[in-house]
Amino acid sequence: MTLKRNLFLAGAIVVGSAGLAQAEMVATAINDLNVRAGPGPQYPSVGIATRGSQTVLDGCIEGSRWCRVDVNGVRGWVYAEYLQVDHGGSQVIVEQHQSDLGVPVVTYESTASVAPADPAPGDELLGPVGSVEAITPPETVTTYVQTNPGQTVRLGGDVVVGASIPGDVTFQEIPDYQYRYVRINDQPVLVDPGTRRIVYVYN
Repeated sequence: MTLKRNLFLAGAIVVGSAGLAQAEMVATAINDLNVRAGPGPQYPSVGIATRGSQTVLDGCIEGSRWCRVDVNGVRGWVYAEYLQVDHGGSQVIVEQHQSDLGVPVVTYESTASVAPADPAPGDELLGPVGSVEAITPPETVTTYVQTNPGQTVRLGGDVVVGASIPGDVTFQEIPDYQYRYVRINDQPVLVDPGTRRIVYVYN
């Protein structure tokens, strides 16, 4: 059974020889994030990796931020900056330490007419993920957001806690509440107006 599984994995992705010699690499999701069908925000989401969930890291595309993972039986692609692994007793971000960690190199061949894997220069994107204090909004705020949907804003990138929102996006105020909200790609999110970072995502 194990042999068949290994043969399947070897056929499904192209990995470097160094990666074949390694045991499975386990990474932890540092935020809730979409697992996508291909290495880019334009590919559809095939699942969600919740914050703190364990994923098996198959490898990353060379020169790209995208890595292929298996989480809860779902295989797909996520940003390397949202994954961390144990390295010598310390938790490190995969994107910043791919070579140190010996992360296998994988390739991806699209079988459909899809846009390039990385967004084109000039496309408006969510900013890099930063550290924020996670919140749980009160029910009154949730009700207000649901009854005042507003218009959606289209932005590239994954809508996750900690991502920063471009300066030209306006937020809606919530009565008697310190945070604002906005709909990004049809997902309502709560935002710290001071840092413009997402503090909560309504799934």
